[in-house]
Amino acid sequence: MNYWYYGPYNDINIYNPYHYPIPNWAGTPVYNPDHWRNYIKLKDYGPNPFVVNIEKATKQNNTFRTALWTGKHLQLTLMSINVGEDIGLEIHPNTDQFIRIEQGQGLVMMGDKKDNLNFQKRVYEGYAIVIPAGKWHNLINTGRIPLKLYSIYAPPEHPHGTVHRTKEEAEEHEHY
Repeated sequence: MNYWYYGPYNDINIYNPYHYPIPNWAGTPVYNPDHWRNYIKLKDYGPNPFVVNIEKATKQNNTFRTALWTGKHLQLTLMSINVGEDIGLEIHPNTDQFIRIEQGQGLVMMGDKKDNLNFQKRVYEGYAIVIPAGKWHNLINTGRIPLKLYSIYAPPEHPHGTVHRTKEEAEEHEHY
């Protein structure tokens, strides 16, 4: 007769000679490397190899913009847009941009001219936005909670180590 309970993980076995009920948590590993990592240090880790729980890092970020990784050809930034605020109308002539919404909702607008943003879509948690180089664009938080997103620029758009605590601080450091 088999007295061993084999949990959902191959390395967790529980001796159970009396066949008593095993609780669901009994087969989980004792060491979970992410259990104690409730806080991710948000700084620029580039250009070194880097792995992160991007959803957790994005939701943890409370700054308008923080560069999380800057390399020679790519940059990853985190953003938190307050209720009713926006990223600000901008254009990146030589940079493609990818945005993923992790929390909240908004309205994205794009166009070929600053005063004609004829492409408009509502976006929510889980949505991806792709902005081709040379398109005017803006993203407005239309929800009731901060809009949390990450953005990938190729090539990088901001200097290594960029941290803008507020939108006003970001506007002071505009570089185009």
